[in-house]
Amino acid sequence: MNPTDIAVTGLGLVTPAGVGVPATWAGLCAGRSTAARDERLAGLPVDLSCRVPDFDPVARLGQRLVWRIDRFTQLALVAAREAVADAGLRPAGWDGTRVAVVIGCGGGGDQLTQEYEKFRARRVRSISPLAIPRTAANMVAGEIGMDLRALGPNLVTSTACASGATAIGVARDLLRGGACDVAIAGGTECACLPLVTAMFAQMRVLAERRGDPASAIRPFAADRNGFVLSEGAGVLILERAADAAARGADVHAYLAGYGATADGYHQTTPDPSARGVTRAMREALRDAGLDPRDVDHVNAHGTATLHNDLAEARALHAVFAAPPPVTATKSVIGHSIGGAGAIEAACTVLALRHQTIPPTANLDHPDPAIDLDVVAGCPRRRPMAAAMSNSFAFGGQNAVLVFRAA
Repeated sequence: MNPTDIAVTGLGLVTPAGVGVPATWAGLCAGRSTAARDERLAGLPVDLSCRVPDFDPVARLGQRLVWRIDRFTQLALVAAREAVADAGLRPAGWDGTRVAVVIGCGGGGDQLTQEYEKFRARRVRSISPLAIPRTAANMVAGEIGMDLRALGPNLVTSTACASGATAIGVARDLLRGGACDVAIAGGTECACLPLVTAMFAQMRVLAERRGDPASAIRPFAADRNGFVLSEGAGVLILERAADAAARGADVHAYLAGYGATADGYHQTTPDPSARGVTRAMREALRDAGLDPRDVDHVNAHGTATLHNDLAEARALHAVFAAPPPVTATKSVIGHSIGGAGAIEAACTVLALRHQTIPPTANLDHPDPAIDLDVVAGCPRRRPMAAAMSNSFAFGGQNAVLVFRAA
């Protein structure tokens, strides 16, 4: 155990593969995409999404709380409660002033769109007084703090598709700096909203396979043409390794390294040279004290867009003499934007825990220009001591996490 390592002692997941860690892991290992036609997107240029199945927020959170918070907060709160319980921690008995909450979110809630319709119709007096607290991105961390009596540093990170991974890195820094003893860290987003979908569609980054929606998301495939928006939340409980050992916690894995860089290249297109992404990977490895040869698996950003997959592959070839086996979680559960990095980090931890790499869906014809060992078809069992999780974003913001097996 490295004294600077951070222990992952709890996990919580709410994804299109299922509600809860066991359901999500089973869905990922099944390797079947959750993309489907979405009647709420009917009439838009793209009407595909990945939705969380059988999610009853009232049954899980109660009517009063659901009335107060937007769906992106509901997802995060369910995941946070699961993660805290999984860590064997009891909010009723902990010193909440030493518990931090750091959650990544790219956008916020949908309440603003609904209230704007009232405004346009000049029904100003009918605008909800809860519109701002339901919509503001920062409120997801605030609500988790209120619900779980976590009274330490409380903040939201917003680095688009890297938000969840950034949150985990920031939480790691708070623990290392002594600002808290426990961190509730993760990401959440309900990205498959009509207006959001329409805007992404105009950017030509969404998959459009209408005949067979489940085959739409095709990371690293020669015929890939974009991602499918989704919703979901992932939360990790982080503690200093020594503290986790002292209380006899069951450690899932150790967060050993974090690297963050900027491309400084373009608003939405990755730098084709992949220099920024390469630096983020190398910084995460340096921070972890690991050689590239020590990494046994990479959970790729894998958006299934032409330029992103190619740039990520170039970076992997630049960092690793022989890149380790790769998987792309978004092929199964879609792209939840601010939630993606945290969900994929949790999945990387689970891969180490189970010594199993879930398959990438729909990889029928790999792009020969990418030349990676992408796990497909069925899960691959192999000994793994360390794994990397990549998250890259609009604005050229990159976040890379490295985990070691417990």
